[in-house]
Amino acid sequence: MLAPSRILKPAVKRAGGGRDRDKLVAKSYEMIAEGSKSFASASRLFDLDTRERVWMLYAWCRRCDDITDGQQLGGALAKQDGPVDRTKAIRVLTRRAIDGEPTADIAFDAFGQVASECRLTMSMADDVIAGFALDAKGWRPRNSAGLARYCFHVAGAVGVMMARVMGVPADDDYTLARACDLGIAFQLANIARDMAEDDAAGRCYIPAEWLAEEDIEPGQLMKPHHRGEASDIARRLALTMDRHLRAAKLGTVHLPFRSRWAILSAANIYGAIGYEVDRLDHKAWDHRVVISRPRKLWLIVQSFFEALWNRPMPPDHMPEWTYADILLEVRMSGDIPPPPMTPLPDED
Repeated sequence: MLAPSRILKPAVKRAGGGRDRDKLVAKSYEMIAEGSKSFASASRLFDLDTRERVWMLYAWCRRCDDITDGQQLGGALAKQDGPVDRTKAIRVLTRRAIDGEPTADIAFDAFGQVASECRLTMSMADDVIAGFALDAKGWRPRNSAGLARYCFHVAGAVGVMMARVMGVPADDDYTLARACDLGIAFQLANIARDMAEDDAAGRCYIPAEWLAEEDIEPGQLMKPHHRGEASDIARRLALTMDRHLRAAKLGTVHLPFRSRWAILSAANIYGAIGYEVDRLDHKAWDHRVVISRPRKLWLIVQSFFEALWNRPMPPDHMPEWTYADILLEVRMSGDIPPPPMTPLPDED
């Protein structure tokens, strides 16, 4: 008579874990406004529905990153105790969120909400979580392909989800590939800007082959006597970023105007970070490179006319790292178990 199966009813699964959607959106905006001012500025250009969904997706990405690094909204890195367990927790909470179950974490519930609205899958989320798993085990890229794989996991896969949030169909491989290019470009700019911070935290995302080519000894990348070589590496990152950025803009042509304007604004703002690191040469890490508010506004205005013109110039050569090739390598990699290949739901 008192058996739980007779007196307890299973919880009703609801998108967002049953939380009020407006509260999820409000909290998500607080996170993006504090954690990424550049992206927050560009996100205001989306139409209302897309803007709110972008914020909820960002909140999940930010929260996963903070859990992995022991940070608070991208603050100082903390000592990493139990990083593998942290990654497992991220995966469990994400699965619960996608299944419509409450997670007791508003950022994960926000992801559950946007996943339900935009048909984001656990496979897509696993591609991103795999990047946190790489960080958790102290992984470092050996060559350019390894760097491409890392950039895909931590940013390119997010770009693919962003495209879905903006309404890009699941079978539009070309646009999804260009969205991946955009994420990779963003991450390359971040890596170039944060070389000193990463070095101080014991991390290095520069391929070992690149370091060997510059005759940089292990652990010596940011030493004063290697500033010239570090600048050469930053330029290489910036040039690769530029190629991916130009390729990414080709994918904006068929987006709605406001989405196109927002994406071009974000591309131009993040691109300016990479270009500034390159311009500053060996002084690039004396202070953290940021884009001033007046310059951001100017870039947003420029992006408005670029979106109106809607004739992006292709790069001289398309990126060496293609979405299809990276995805194939990811699926075949033995380092991290490939995510389950859950088919995308049919479009309405």
